[in-house]
Amino acid sequence: PCPLCLPQYGLVFDAGSTHTALYIYQWPADKENGTGIVSQVEACTVAGPGISSYADDPAGAGASLKPCLDKAMQIVPAEQQRDTPTYLGATAGMRLLREQNSTKAEQVFAEVAKAIGRYPVDFRGARILTGNEEGSFGWITVNYLLETLVKFSFAERWEHPQDTEVLGALDLGGASTQITFQPGVTIEDKNTSVFFRLYGTDYPLYTHSYLCYGQTQALKMLLANLHKDSPSPQQISHPCYPRGYQENVTTADLYNSPCVRAPSRAKPAQVLTVTGTGDPAACSTAVRKLFNSSCGVHRTCGFNGVYQPPVRGQFFVRS
Repeated sequence: PCPLCLPQYGLVFDAGSTHTALYIYQWPADKENGTGIVSQVEACTVAGPGISSYADDPAGAGASLKPCLDKAMQIVPAEQQRDTPTYLGATAGMRLLREQNSTKAEQVFAEVAKAIGRYPVDFRGARILTGNEEGSFGWITVNYLLETLVKFSFAERWEHPQDTEVLGALDLGGASTQITFQPGVTIEDKNTSVFFRLYGTDYPLYTHSYLCYGQTQALKMLLANLHKDSPSPQQISHPCYPRGYQENVTTADLYNSPCVRAPSRAKPAQVLTVTGTGDPAACSTAVRKLFNSSCGVHRTCGFNGVYQPPVRGQFFVRS
């Protein structure tokens, strides 16, 4: 058959802060109004933690990808593998590692690239996505899957859906959280503005990523605040944990991220005893302290003074 008649394949590694997944995509060679119609063929979850966890074992990050790459090679026809574009996009976990130790971040990427480079694919590189890219790509995913961007009609044609509002996207990750939506006003801060032309339609979007406000890092900030306010340097009362629950954590593990700053009194090997008190009101108060609701110079904002136009429409939440 002619090469242009064959379906095209693509591989994308989504390297999040807590885990990595490989997605295998397929699409027809021709585009619909300038944008491809893509379907997901397979997803493979990489065993183990996110690649940022391999800061002290970069070779392990590369080795962890091998089983999913082997699986992909069984799915993509051998004669098309060398023409299969392959990407690895890392998010906030690697953003934090780069902030903490850029050399270790580069070593992780070098090992990841080396591992993928051993396979007969068209490897286009491994890189850290910006917060704007992470938020806006998530918005495209949500709206593509909900068929607000393009839809296969009863007339058996791909069409732009009429009278269909796009949805905003809220994405709670492990190390960051994103908000992306199409506002009804001009975006005042160009750093929060992105533009896409998809299937012949223009989409000006607002997007922002809050680093450190993913679930894992936010809970770490909460625990660090409780430690700072504790009268005892080795005991932490946690109102969000069930009464009587107890766990131990070392100061080295608690303060191992740029999102939290260790107090001067903390010794790295010190063991902290965390005891749950099961107090919902105190838990709510403690969590609220993580967010500054003052808008500062902006008339409207999300939190921590970050500009945000008035929210509009319905939102889809994913975590």
